[in-house]
Amino acid sequence: MTLAFLVTTFLVCLAPGIGVVYTLSMTLGGGWRAGAFAVIGCTLATVVHLAAAMAGLAAVLHTSALLFQAIKWAGVAYLLWMAWGTLRGKGTLDVRAETPGAALRIVWRGVTLNILNPKIPIFFVAFLPQFITPGADGTAQLVSLGLAFVAMTFTVFALYALLAGTMRARVLSSERAMAWLRRAFAASFAALGLRLAFERA
Repeated sequence: MTLAFLVTTFLVCLAPGIGVVYTLSMTLGGGWRAGAFAVIGCTLATVVHLAAAMAGLAAVLHTSALLFQAIKWAGVAYLLWMAWGTLRGKGTLDVRAETPGAALRIVWRGVTLNILNPKIPIFFVAFLPQFITPGADGTAQLVSLGLAFVAMTFTVFALYALLAGTMRARVLSSERAMAWLRRAFAASFAALGLRLAFERA
């Protein structure tokens, strides 16, 4: 595992995407605890995508236009639903007291948001082999690189959650700030949904 791989992986994970937007909005809405469960959900989704890529599902998604489109449009619909819920104050920025099963719902929502992006396993298939050393056990290297990517995902998203947690008290004290944040996160989820809609296999 090289420094180039670690730096590239860090930058990939740092780039704002569905997982980052979800983690930030959950932390600002529910605090560090909610943010931590969001991080877990997004990381679990990365594990599933990695396993799918290694099992060859990425190749199937790349060659099967129907399957790719089905997953893609399910993802678009889910992101738009998240945007609507956030705008109404009943989604990720809902600051009401936690209800039973809230942690599981946060994790599940994080998994679902990221699972419904068919580009991720295809990305793994294209990205990871670039860092395999010729002559060594390719499978072992892929597993090692994949686990490192998962660990980096968890670390970077946890840092995002910590950052949002430190800002939460100031945000909650301002109704105007909360209103603008709802609009901003709703717009972010909608924009991510529209971007996904134009993705091609």
